[in-house]
Amino acid sequence: MEEKEMVVLQNSDGSTSEVELITYLISEDNSNSYIVYSKGERTGVDSDEVIYIARLVQDGDVLKTREIVDNAEWSAVLKLLKKIANAAA
Repeated sequence: MEEKEMVVLQNSDGSTSEVELITYLISEDNSNSYIVYSKGERTGVDSDEVIYIARLVQDGDVLKTREIVDNAEWSAVLKLLKKIANAAA
């Protein structure tokens, strides 16, 4: 069984949570970085794993996550994910 890589994320309220790191993504123009992670949650009939994606931003010496709310940014992130999916196929 493959060992999971765990990372600690700091929430906006200052609390922390340990999550499973799935992968990092970097935008095509290298201006944004993203984290793809799981909290171990399952949903649906097939018990699919819930996956989260957030933009990483540097705040001093700490990396923080920011929600992706812009539709153009979401489209760019989905394009990056498709590249990974096609490379793994």
